[in-house]
Amino acid sequence: MQSRDHGYGVMWHNLTRVLPMETTRLSTKGQIILPKGIRVSRSWGPGTEFTVEETGEGVLLRPAAHFPDANLADVAGCLRSKRKSKTPAQMRAAIGREVMRRHDRGRY
Repeated sequence: MQSRDHGYGVMWHNLTRVLPMETTRLSTKGQIILPKGIRVSRSWGPGTEFTVEETGEGVLLRPAAHFPDANLADVAGCLRSKRKSKTPAQMRAAIGREVMRRHDRGRY
C-alpha cells in the first residue's frame, strides 16, 4: 500500500482505488456534512437528494433516482394485467391501509 501526507496525517489507499475512510459528526439539527472529497468525486452538489436505508452494517446513503417527467397518457396501459382494474376508491383505501400499517410499525 502507498501512503500520502496531506498536512493532516497519513492517508492510505490501495490498488482498488477505494477512497480512505473519513469521519464526520452529527449536528444538533440531525445533519451530517459529507467530506468535500467525496462530494466532488461523486459530483454531488447542493440540493442533491438521497435515499437513506438502514442495513445490518449501518446506514446506506444513495443519490435518489428520479424518473423522467411523464403524463398519464404516455404511461397508461404500459403494464398489462389479467386482473380487473381497481377503482380510484379501492386504490385510496389500499393506500390508507398501508399507511396505517406502516404507522403502526413506527415507520411514519
